Amino acid sequence: MEKKNAFYAQSGGVTAVINASASGVIETARKHADKIGTVYAGRNGIIGALTEDLIDTALESADDIAALRHTPSGGFGSCRFKLKSLEANKREYERLIEVFKAHNIGYFFYNGGGDSADTCYKVSQLSEAMGYPIQAIHVPKTVDNDLPITDNCPGFGSVAKYIAVSTLEASFDVKSMAKTSTKLFVIEVMGRHAGWIAAAGALVADQGIPVVTLFPEIEFNEEKFIDKVQLMVQKFGYCTVVVSEGCHYPDGRFLAEQGTRDAFGHAQLGGAAPVVANMVKARLGLKFHWAVADYLQRAARHIASKSDVEQAYALGQAAVELAVAGHNSVMPTVVRKSSKPYVWEIGHAPLSQVANVEKFMPRDFISDDGFGITDKCREYLYPLIQGEDYPPYENGMPKYVTLKNQSVAKKLAAFEL
Repeated sequence: MEKKNAFYAQSGGVTAVINASASGVIETARKHADKIGTVYAGRNGIIGALTEDLIDTALESADDIAALRHTPSGGFGSCRFKLKSLEANKREYERLIEVFKAHNIGYFFYNGGGDSADTCYKVSQLSEAMGYPIQAIHVPKTVDNDLPITDNCPGFGSVAKYIAVSTLEASFDVKSMAKTSTKLFVIEVMGRHAGWIAAAGALVADQGIPVVTLFPEIEFNEEKFIDKVQLMVQKFGYCTVVVSEGCHYPDGRFLAEQGTRDAFGHAQLGGAAPVVANMVKARLGLKFHWAVADYLQRAARHIASKSDVEQAYALGQAAVELAVAGHNSVMPTVVRKSSKPYVWEIGHAPLSQVANVEKFMPRDFISDDGFGITDKCREYLYPLIQGEDYPPYENGMPKYVTLKNQSVAKKLAAFEL
């Protein structure tokens, strides 16, 4: 069997641990040098494949590839670029196959969320139709934790840990000042349709913090919300609100909708926290502070969850092992065997069951009043934020790696996106 090269790309919003998956892919591929040649990475994700802007990872030292494991964001660059359907734009998929042929690429490892799983699935289908087989393996990644089948997604555990800790610390601050100053703190977290990250903020209730959580899964009711906040402030003297960016009214309008859309066609969100804070100010007259965690939550490698880092690397490793074993159009998954103690193993699922499927918070994870989480949810969340995996420090700052990212010579004509 002829040895083929591999292509790896990062897609969508990056995370604190997506580079750990990249490290897992590249280090494992190097161990299978009899079957896998060079691992090329797409500069800025799938755009790198379309424009034939490939990075030669063979030029990176073993130490630097290992250092990816503790470096946040996307080491090769990511992008928000969704390939249209095969029917709508077959030229892009044919271009991918053309580039793969030109560089003898037989393995496609796409590290991303739901849209990336869909692209990976389509590439595997088209490659067969065009007579150039590609083993397409999706490596899961999403802070939203909304991919199906896998117990959880790499990136989520670290975001959850950051939000839980940050909400706790800010709540202690509010508690200290509540007598004469701020009585309300609102933190906005990511989560367009699924409230997993917001649920992590709700964990502070276990530390005695009065917290009201707003989930995308629960339609926003202003009267009930105001009543809940008022009750908390009357009882404790202050209140923390965790609001998901995807929190919406019964008619589907987002609290945070700005009227613009991103490259994937999703409504551009951001601003639920000031909306909620000003709503409370207008109704109850409470002094407030608010914050939007935004990039901070998904880039916080300094406080990453150890279990998240280990799973991110293991899933990258498993992607290569699956490919070498002959699998195609699959995604490695995390299979939870036990929560107490936390035990997990690696499985895999067909991409036909992953693409275009979104996993939401189960209703029995959310309290009856819709403003908190249940013990069942706590049992799910706590193992995912367990352990610390600090990066090395130098002069008081985390020591992160910057790769050479040297390009491979192009062989094809230019391609217009």
